[in-house]
Amino acid sequence: MSSTDSPATDSPAVDPSATSPLGEFSFSEARRIVGDYFKPNPWIYWPDFLLSMGFGLFFFALVQMPELVIADPAWHWPVRIVGFFTSSLLFYRAVLFIHEIVHIRDKEFTAFRFVWNMLCGIPFLVPSFVYYTHIDHHRRQLYGTKRDGEYLPLASQSIWHILFYFSQILIIPFLGVIRFGLLTPLTWISRPIRDLVHRRFSSMIMDPAYIRPLPTKRVLRIIRLQEVLCFLWIAFIVVRFTMSFGILFDEPLTMGFLLQVYLTGLLIVGVNAFRTLGAHRWTGDGSEMTFVEQMLDSVNYPNHPLIGELWAPVGLRFHALHHIFPTMPYHYLPKAHAKLSAQLPANSPFHKSNAVSLPDEIRLLWRRAKCASPRLTDTGRG
Repeated sequence: MSSTDSPATDSPAVDPSATSPLGEFSFSEARRIVGDYFKPNPWIYWPDFLLSMGFGLFFFALVQMPELVIADPAWHWPVRIVGFFTSSLLFYRAVLFIHEIVHIRDKEFTAFRFVWNMLCGIPFLVPSFVYYTHIDHHRRQLYGTKRDGEYLPLASQSIWHILFYFSQILIIPFLGVIRFGLLTPLTWISRPIRDLVHRRFSSMIMDPAYIRPLPTKRVLRIIRLQEVLCFLWIAFIVVRFTMSFGILFDEPLTMGFLLQVYLTGLLIVGVNAFRTLGAHRWTGDGSEMTFVEQMLDSVNYPNHPLIGELWAPVGLRFHALHHIFPTMPYHYLPKAHAKLSAQLPANSPFHKSNAVSLPDEIRLLWRRAKCASPRLTDTGRG
């Protein structure tokens, strides 16, 4: 259950000294400074993921059964509220390990990939194959272009594009059920449907117009296996909603449980949408960017690490640094950012990639888009 797509490398595909009107950035110098920070540590990955899932399940159960921790009914609703938000954020962290999985080199961490898919990817209907296209987001020739499904020129579009992007969070939790519960069986009987579903309904992307390339035969086998497992999981939930299984499951699932599942998915998708808006400055116009332009179009949030880990876990608050070194494991990003900040020249464009806070960046994006709104004209893709 691992990706067979070529992983993103840590080469910017340009001369080691990338120069632009925005300043000079020496990739080779930066690589020398953080050269010891590229080997993923399984003793960090495994406990982080398993504890996130384990405690997430515990707090998820408290929402339905607060009496597990306190008998006084007066405290049941406060326990439910704490359990809901805590479980949602823990599940959010566990889900975002998909970002690490696609960047770890193929044939590494194979057991972790398998366990992540079985415990998280399949139950949350985000198997790892839906994120394989993320690698294109890190290719210099593709970043910010029409072939980058994770990019929209929001800074130069009207505010309605931002509002439309946010409106989708209400239906995204249902899309996984439709994709794997309804469309997957259709792909077994029709090759045209198979290709259509793969191209248009099989990627975690921002751009609804994005068309995914068809997979190789090897990747297709992995996709089909993960699709089948997602379909069987949905079928199991449907059966559990209608009947009990004796001692093991003595009662069918309730509407309250399904509502909790939807609201959990809604919170996860909503927080991730805010994180995504703050991950870039979205200043592209659809044309190819230089390496320095890509770096400055991405954002680091070195301040407020405790709060930052809630809305941008697994290293995602250092998104500009991640775009410089895509294969750097998440647990090294804070140290690498500190070293680069201390040792790179004061005039390095790297320092301009830092932001004070997520609300500040989103407000800046909103102001840019608001300025574009009266013109009712868009650059790049719509």
